[in-house]
Amino acid sequence: MDSTPAVARVWAGWAQEHGFDADEVVRIAHGRPSITTIRELLPDGDHEAEDREMERREMADIEGVIPLPGALELLQALPLERWAIVTSCTRPLAGVRIGAAGLPQPKHLVTASDVHRGKPDPEPYVKGAQALGVPAAECVVLEDAPAGIRAGKAAGARVLALRTTASDAELREAGADWIIDDCSEIFLDSALKDETILFLSRRTK
Repeated sequence: MDSTPAVARVWAGWAQEHGFDADEVVRIAHGRPSITTIRELLPDGDHEAEDREMERREMADIEGVIPLPGALELLQALPLERWAIVTSCTRPLAGVRIGAAGLPQPKHLVTASDVHRGKPDPEPYVKGAQALGVPAAECVVLEDAPAGIRAGKAAGARVLALRTTASDAELREAGADWIIDDCSEIFLDSALKDETILFLSRRTK
């Protein structure tokens, strides 16, 4: 789903309140759990309180949260048990955004609430593969954030990067196997449906 405008608004507001450069904060926050960014930028702050406030703000701001082109068609073409959403947002926030975007509810959902170490650590995608009952090496990860690409590669999966919020150079440096504009460029045949498992990340634009 494309939640990038909402994410940018919330993080830009937070950055200005704390005296940080908004563009830089939005860039480093992309694709990572909120509390990771908060801990990095406010080492002496009340991390849990700040994280709760960020979650509240993100749940309240869903304007412009829409499906990425081709995402709905892709999910409808795949068997429900063959894909998972692996996201850096919390489970409550994930539910709000999935609903706002009009995407089907996933059978398998891994969120920041379900892991000890978020992206770029491989744990989220390792858990996603476990939920699907297959090795991560047999999975294809769809990502638009360098942190998520690194997580997918570290888990052993192949990564299809979406050309949305990062440059091709950043996507390649993170380890992307392929780069496309959006999900409308993905075509499935019957064999692919049986053999490929797709993960959708937090902010696919």
